[in-house]
Amino acid sequence: MAQKKIALACTVCGSRNYTIVANPNRIERLTVKKFCKYCNKHTLHSETR
Repeated sequence: MAQKKIALACTVCGSRNYTIVANPNRIERLTVKKFCKYCNKHTLHSETR
């Protein structure tokens, strides 16, 4: 079973700042609070498809 690369996009400005390797068997989308260098603050980043 291969793991899948997923991009995390800022929910405020929409820029894709982070990529992670995650298990493809998850049902719900991942949401993490991370630092956005374009907004210059910590914002929620959600998984994009």
